Amino acid sequence: MIKVLFFASFREQLNCEQLSLEEGEYSALLSELKRQLAEKGDAWREVMMSDRTLVAINQNMTRQDVTLRSGDEVAFFPPVTGG
Repeated sequence: MIKVLFFASFREQLNCEQLSLEEGEYSALLSELKRQLAEKGDAWREVMMSDRTLVAINQNMTRQDVTLRSGDEVAFFPPVTGG
């Protein structure tokens, strides 16, 4: 099982705080998981396909396409701005 978390505006935009996906319910690669979630609708596609979406695997930020393993936590964050 993997846990997928959504933070800040993504939580509201998707009307979803988290998903728990069992083996067989998710793809092995992060890029494939994003494509799979994007199929859930327009709001999901907007979040998952944006180059600006930030991703952390097990609380480590990544821009790489990584292999997901049972027990992983995948978190999606909107872009961070500040001044």
